[in-house]
Amino acid sequence: MNSVFRIVCSGCGAEAGASDPYPFRCPNRGTDQGDHVMVRELALDRVRWPKGDDDNPFVRYRDLLHWSHLGELDVVAMARTLDDAVAGVDGGGFRVTPFGPAEKLAVELGFSERGGVWVKDETGNVSGSHKGRHLMGLLLHLEAVERLGLTDASSRPPLAIASCGNAALAAAVVARAGGRELRVFVPVDADPVVVARLDDLRATIEVCERRPGESGDPTYLRLLEALADGALPFTCQGNLNGLAIEGGQTLAYEMADQVGGERLDHVVVQVGGGALASAVIGGLREARALGAIASMPMIHTVQTTGAHPLERAFYRVEALLARDGDLDAAMREATAHRAAYMWPWEEEPKSIATGILDDETYDWRAVVRGMLTTGGRPVVVDEETLAEANDVAADTTGIPVDPTGSSGLAGLMALRAEGVIGDDDRVAVLFTGVRR
Repeated sequence: MNSVFRIVCSGCGAEAGASDPYPFRCPNRGTDQGDHVMVRELALDRVRWPKGDDDNPFVRYRDLLHWSHLGELDVVAMARTLDDAVAGVDGGGFRVTPFGPAEKLAVELGFSERGGVWVKDETGNVSGSHKGRHLMGLLLHLEAVERLGLTDASSRPPLAIASCGNAALAAAVVARAGGRELRVFVPVDADPVVVARLDDLRATIEVCERRPGESGDPTYLRLLEALADGALPFTCQGNLNGLAIEGGQTLAYEMADQVGGERLDHVVVQVGGGALASAVIGGLREARALGAIASMPMIHTVQTTGAHPLERAFYRVEALLARDGDLDAAMREATAHRAAYMWPWEEEPKSIATGILDDETYDWRAVVRGMLTTGGRPVVVDEETLAEANDVAADTTGIPVDPTGSSGLAGLMALRAEGVIGDDDRVAVLFTGVRR
């Protein structure tokens, strides 16, 4: 048994075996009404916060990532080789992205000199968003188990993802770099520019219409069918591949280093499927436990009026907590009866922030718990606020962020208007996707 990490279901406690090359989904899923998500648990007493300054986050933070502890491998060489391949496909590999004060934005929003807004800019990352982080972590796992002889390179299963934009592009870039077949399930209204790029990257594109009487995202439902047929989940949805969260945590690790000992009172994170928020929460929690930051900021989440299943779940769990006064008990109850807390949005979601229109928040439980333990809350924003935030982002920072990528700023604006975030507070937002 590995002494540095274990991969375990956060719902039922089932633990993946050391020789299982694909510990992505709980073997007990579907056997009850509960929520089953595999998570990587790091033995924090066995690791230290990395002190290096390598510009590649998968090299710098490798000791915190499970694939570097799988066996006797030259993990630095492996990470650099795959990163070079990503650069060959996309023009650049993974590098630490900017995070710092946005002074004009802070003035625009009325913060004092003591407070302010810090922006994490992911628009220059691989394929133009943060999504590649999640998928590079998965590719490194697949490469590691193959090099260790746990899988056979001559009989690789296809990879599969459901996405209408940034996640699909990131998956296609990373899969192409790894020499792996990828099936991409897209909606009928997918951006033609995105579809053309997917085709250039040799992904197999499968357009999914909503079937009469069917509840939920049709691309997600077709993805589930592909997984049942043997494809591997190359997704940014933790319930389908729990290891996808870990790669995204590199973003939070960078934030912890880049804040440089300064206080951070709040983080406002946009939520679709929930992997980004789950990764930010998990990464900052580990950074706090290892002494990289002094305290855990309040985590707030943002969804649109077009679909906000996470907000609905949050207030149902909060009601349990108010009734019983025990967060662990409330989370156990919600975990055991998932459908009473998280279910597909009843209407087809629509918004200019297309990247956060998931019918369900698949990583809802980790995100709800993260908000409750830090004193944060969900906020729902309308289309006018989303559009205004995107204009403000461009005017004050010059960052070419799209409406999905700046939706965290829309949430910050709403929280400011409600008085939740004060003039003297220091807040982080994430600009996660480039305007195409």
